[in-house]
Amino acid sequence: MADSDSQDDKTLDPTEKRLREAREEGQVPRSRELAGATMALACCGLALAMAGPFGERLVAVLRDALAFDLQAVEDAGGPVAHFAAVAIELLLIGAPLIAAGLVAAIAGTLALGGLNFAPKALAPKIERIDPVAGFKRLYSLPALGEVAKSLLRVGVVGAVAFVALYSQIDAIVGLVAEPDHAGILHALSIVGWTLMALSASLGLIALLDVPFQWWRHRRGLRMSLEEVRREMKELEGSPEIKGRVRQLQREMAQRRMMEAVPGADVVLVNPTHYAVALKYEQGRMRAPRVVAKGQDLVALAIRELAERHKVPVVSAPPLARALYRGVQLGQEIPAELYRAVAQVLTFVYQLRVYRRHGGREPVLASIEVDEPPVRGG
Repeated sequence: MADSDSQDDKTLDPTEKRLREAREEGQVPRSRELAGATMALACCGLALAMAGPFGERLVAVLRDALAFDLQAVEDAGGPVAHFAAVAIELLLIGAPLIAAGLVAAIAGTLALGGLNFAPKALAPKIERIDPVAGFKRLYSLPALGEVAKSLLRVGVVGAVAFVALYSQIDAIVGLVAEPDHAGILHALSIVGWTLMALSASLGLIALLDVPFQWWRHRRGLRMSLEEVRREMKELEGSPEIKGRVRQLQREMAQRRMMEAVPGADVVLVNPTHYAVALKYEQGRMRAPRVVAKGQDLVALAIRELAERHKVPVVSAPPLARALYRGVQLGQEIPAELYRAVAQVLTFVYQLRVYRRHGGREPVLASIEVDEPPVRGG
């Protein structure tokens, strides 16, 4: 890799193409702290919400687990079957908590980075089994950051656990004086709220870790100026591709132009070399506008389309040439052609009245045109 692509030179934000390629390779921001916090909060929240039914059922299971009859003791397989039944009961009690934790863990994992299936990430890579590269990763700055985060997690969770238990020391000591049933339920409540406090501390760590992981992901994908230039050059493509793109753009523009012909007021022709379609909406346009124009085969297509949709086709060679050469598609006609175009539109309106109501057929007088200079745009 060139010097210009060194890590110190990568100061530009990643482009959309770079981010897309990173996702295809499985590089998306993830926060294990967020997944762990959501799982813990979901389990503890459900346990506290269902504390009554859970506690009663758990007390009943524990009571049955410690109760043996004479037949169970005399039977060699009795204790095993007894404890197997207790284990199944405990599993059934914990099944909703396990399901809630699993769903929350998946949601927490996908909350940052979204769902991403990257087959490229499954392909074997030599650097993954290179011991030298692995040793470097072990003592790299990201690895040290993970160690520091783990120490922070242990410190915060430990401090919260100490405060939570110390604040309830009197209640914990008083458990021995409570009746068995009430004492067990009270103990479960203390454990539940303590675990909820610990889960909340994990949530606080996750709130700090999520923006850090996003920043770290973007920082790892930063690009140098040379990389951005190479990407832009690749996006521009070969001359063949650019030529094809221009051809498609011309075809799309011509298609849109032809779609405007049926709504035109008149089509001026020359009579076969040029065709220009005009449209005027009183109150919305200052002057008539050129909505389609063409030469030779395109002119013939415009004329045939106009005749098919009963748009008046008027032969006015000087005016058609002037509009074709001097007015760009979508522009209003210049002031120099106002009088000539007004003469044509008046003829068209008279022609419509004649076709609807009869009477004297209008005749288009000779049109004198001073061709305007060719406009750009």
